Amino acid sequence: MRFHPDQLQVLLVFTKEDNQCNGFCRACEKAGFMCTVTKEAQTALACFLDKHHDIIIIDHRNSRHLDAEALCRSIRSSKLSENTVIIGVVRRVDREESCVMSLIAAGFTRRYIENPSPMACYNELLQLEFGEVRSQLKLRACNSMFAALEKSQEAIEITSEDHIIQYANPAFETTMGYQSGELIGKEIAEVPINEKKADLLDTINSCKEWQGIYSVRKKNGDNVQQNVKIIPVIGQGGKIRHYVSIIRVCNGNNKAEKIAESVQTDSYTDNQSGKHKDRRKSSLDVKTVASRTNEVSSQRRHSSMARIHSMTIEAPITKVINIINAAQESSPMPVTEALDRVLEILRTTELYSPQFGAKDDDPHANDLVGGLVSDGLRRLSGNEYVLSTKNLQQAPSSSIVPVSLHDVPSQITRAMEKEEYWDFNIFELEAATHKRPLIYLGLKVFARFGVCEFLKCPEMTLRSWLQMIEANYHASNPYHNSTHSADVLHATAYFLCKERIKQTLDPLDEVAALIAATIHDVDHPGRTNSFLCNAGSELAILYNDMAVLEHHHAALAFQLTTGDDKCNIFKNMERNDYQTLRQGIIDMVLATEMTKHFEHVNKFVNIINKPLVALEEDGQVPRSPSLSILGSVGAMRSLTSHCLLGNRTSPLLETDKDQEAINTMLRTPENRTLIKRMLIKCADVSNPCRPLEQCIEWAARISEEYFSQTDEEKQRDLPVVMPVFDRNTCSIPKSQISFIDYFITDMFDAWDAFVDLPELMHHLDNNFKYWKGLDDMKLRSLRPPPE
Repeated sequence: MRFHPDQLQVLLVFTKEDNQCNGFCRACEKAGFMCTVTKEAQTALACFLDKHHDIIIIDHRNSRHLDAEALCRSIRSSKLSENTVIIGVVRRVDREESCVMSLIAAGFTRRYIENPSPMACYNELLQLEFGEVRSQLKLRACNSMFAALEKSQEAIEITSEDHIIQYANPAFETTMGYQSGELIGKEIAEVPINEKKADLLDTINSCKEWQGIYSVRKKNGDNVQQNVKIIPVIGQGGKIRHYVSIIRVCNGNNKAEKIAESVQTDSYTDNQSGKHKDRRKSSLDVKTVASRTNEVSSQRRHSSMARIHSMTIEAPITKVINIINAAQESSPMPVTEALDRVLEILRTTELYSPQFGAKDDDPHANDLVGGLVSDGLRRLSGNEYVLSTKNLQQAPSSSIVPVSLHDVPSQITRAMEKEEYWDFNIFELEAATHKRPLIYLGLKVFARFGVCEFLKCPEMTLRSWLQMIEANYHASNPYHNSTHSADVLHATAYFLCKERIKQTLDPLDEVAALIAATIHDVDHPGRTNSFLCNAGSELAILYNDMAVLEHHHAALAFQLTTGDDKCNIFKNMERNDYQTLRQGIIDMVLATEMTKHFEHVNKFVNIINKPLVALEEDGQVPRSPSLSILGSVGAMRSLTSHCLLGNRTSPLLETDKDQEAINTMLRTPENRTLIKRMLIKCADVSNPCRPLEQCIEWAARISEEYFSQTDEEKQRDLPVVMPVFDRNTCSIPKSQISFIDYFITDMFDAWDAFVDLPELMHHLDNNFKYWKGLDDMKLRSLRPPPE
């Protein structure tokens, strides 16, 4: 492998081009290095992030003009600097030598005592090139090697001379039944068992490769035979410093073990049956029984396997597993191993949940995944966080002052004029209603969809219900308040008006969606599920740490609604209709829980988007180039122009049967459920798709809520769920970029392909570019300039 690049790049950071700076410039020219000179810290950082220099030399002689240590820390904070050599130029002093620990702590590789002589500078560069730089280039090359090991289908383990596990790739961890990183640093508990153990040890201790089969114990205690090659690696002093083991699991032996277990089980079962039929046979000679067992062992083996294969198993997934098992019998070893990994994946219960790893270079994404997608089971005993459920605003009817659209103040009417459009500004309505937008917007939207007529409830009851629900949102929350609820209600109503949705959902589905949007965050405490679980809150205990808030929102909404006839919008419904509506509402509210985010999106893509594309292809829709990569959610967007929009059939569909097939596919109860889940999920997190000014406001509000949670976690000594949301250090632009990248883009690509939302996607693209173009500054200085 070639370690040395064609030309080393050097970055000089000097506030003025003095003799020292010129000395390094001449030295770079003499050595044939590419040299760049900058005078300011910000310029230097931007230049490094653009060109990724091998050597950076920073003037550390005058801290008033350049904070060299701060610049070094900024550069080291980027993962791109992992293999960069950074030198600090310090003054030559006559007094006692000072300690270099502060330089090392700041991230400097070494210091250079000022000497402007071009030859001295040249010698320094040569020492760096053949010393630190070459070592860093070797380390950089190791990253590609480890990337290859990580993706290798062979199970690979590296141990030290003392048999401490230094590295195990994912294939090895999977083979042995361990989680990622669980083996690192552990000592091999048991020497592998081999018939020729002495031969194994003699071979590897003589610095030769050994290959053969040995038996090791997996995490669950099972013994497994492995075909392994052990390679000793010679290191310093000519001694063996590491052992590399390349392993292939012997599937045939495992199958033999399983068959043997089956035979033993059958023999035991038949013996027990014989005892029940004739207890006098219990006195039979043991040798006779053993002999009989041996005689029929081959027959039992055949009959056992036959009975297993003849079992009727109704679950589709078990049928798939049986087919794969049968295919393995006649497959070559590489195919058998690949199918083993397929079976391992299929046996999980979370078939649509992606197995994603943390992004080491994106702490914001890590924290968002940890805080929103994890189940939050990191409690500390003795801590408790109690919600305000004992102070719920279930006001008596006499205190409720109904409002009507007939006597709404003019400023509120003006604020709701554009509520049917996506660019409707919910913050104007919030201001006009003195932070009570839900009641007014709810009345107008529910009237537009005929909710009272469907529920058979008087408008007075609906008004009282909306007021009661809004009263139970916490106005003190920066984000999760009734304005957020009204915003989600508006987005839900907007999606329900799209032609594809109108063709697919029933009136009951529409009413369920509108009610679910209204109640989906009622009594939200402004803290995440993970926080409540860590704090041991009453709700976390009540709901067993699972979707704590979402269960609470749904349960409380029905408790409040059915607890007062004057607010009970369901009281005139037929029982069956009410139960169907109730289940639909609950399902949609629970869908807003983020731990199932990727599962919901993947199901929608695989069960709605892709079959829809296939049906449209059958209807003579021209094949798009993107159809060859249907595994990508983003590929769905290119199909939007070929989709059906409402009752307008694509002219490329030959007959009405194609339209009927599509409608039939979409309108099954299961698929309508998936569509409703996706609808409310997109409505719930649509902030990045709003106009820029609204997007920025929502970002400020959710960040403030997360800041407050982090403050309380530190104050109460709880686990900090999202450490990047520290109000003193957080970069809001970076958090938004990570959120959009990780959660929003794929979901809205899929939703846009189904519904056709060019306006939203335009806003999403513009907002992402806006956040991407910002520096690391506080949000209050990031507002768009006034027009």
